[in-house]
Amino acid sequence: MLGMIKNSLFGSVETWPWQVLSKGAKEDVSYEERTCEGGRFATVEVTDKPVDEGLREAMPKVMKYVGGTNDKGIGMGMTVPISFAVFPGDDGSLQKKLKVWFRIPNQFQSNPPVPTDDSIKIEERESITVYSLQFGGYAKEADYVAHATQLRTALEGTATCRSDVYFCTGYDPPMKPYGRRNEVWLVKA
Repeated sequence: MLGMIKNSLFGSVETWPWQVLSKGAKEDVSYEERTCEGGRFATVEVTDKPVDEGLREAMPKVMKYVGGTNDKGIGMGMTVPISFAVFPGDDGSLQKKLKVWFRIPNQFQSNPPVPTDDSIKIEERESITVYSLQFGGYAKEADYVAHATQLRTALEGTATCRSDVYFCTGYDPPMKPYGRRNEVWLVKA
């Protein structure tokens, strides 16, 4: 636990590599099209719980792994953003399922520490192209759903996105009170 706190307060922060392909805007919605680099990710999947509750279960597990609760006892530093996949139903509301994706820092990509918690998996993910909409505040499920709807509406007629999944991201530790950065990523189809 001490490693997790030390890592979140004083650890290094690495940004998940991506390239901005284009920028767009429609009415009050400004967005970017990006290609996000693939790599190895620590993942935790939670089912049968609303998104906010699922995050409260999954995030501490990922933070402990990053903070040193792994086979090497190494605090790896943070990679931002931390993303989580959500799965919308036909009506746009989110299913009771999410998957947190933490990109393992570059230094550990070739040989990541093995999680000591069986619910954490190390997975390889290919690069993805997304449309990203940024917003502030302490984001909750309703905020992500609203911003995903705004972005989907702004992209109508100009881009095709997957309808079965999208990513919600956060860049800031929970103790940061203002100037927070969140994003919704719609995956280009």
